[in-house]
Amino acid sequence: MLLFVGLGNPTPDSENNRHNVGFKIIDAINKKFNLSKQKPKFKGLLTTGNIEGEKIYAIKPLTFMNNSGICIRELLEYFKIEAENVIVFHDDLDIEFGKIKAKFGGSDAGHNGIASIDKFIGKDYSRVRIGIGKPKGKIEISDYVLQNFDEEEIVGINNISKNITDSIENLIKKKLDLFSSSVNNK
Repeated sequence: MLLFVGLGNPTPDSENNRHNVGFKIIDAINKKFNLSKQKPKFKGLLTTGNIEGEKIYAIKPLTFMNNSGICIRELLEYFKIEAENVIVFHDDLDIEFGKIKAKFGGSDAGHNGIASIDKFIGKDYSRVRIGIGKPKGKIEISDYVLQNFDEEEIVGINNISKNITDSIENLIKKKLDLFSSSVNNK
């Protein structure tokens, strides 16, 4: 069993925020692989299904970004999923827009959603870091991540989502380097 987690904020006005790219990836996975209808469970929107012969749970926490770990811990405890079988999709300011880096473990690098997960389940899980780039000009980081993607960026995020779903087999097999290079080279 694997758990895919997309980080974001659950308010309607947050839907196209840079901080919500994790939700967008979960939506793309749900759609491509025809996972179950989203149901409110474990303080999140949960879907289930099979991809590449693996039982998959996918969740978008409704606890807001800074409390994402609460939702994830409840789900892991209920389904007896080990933290090493969790894959979190989230935005990353330190990566160029449109690039992806997947890794196992590490620091939260100032990302409050990751810090919350670390607090509740430890650091031994995989992260798919989706580059949103740094703000240009004098804008606060918190304002930047809560801004909506512009039209060109939305096209880019749709392409990233497709590349991720097209390369999902490597992610499921935890071939993180191969996954990253295949996604970035499409």
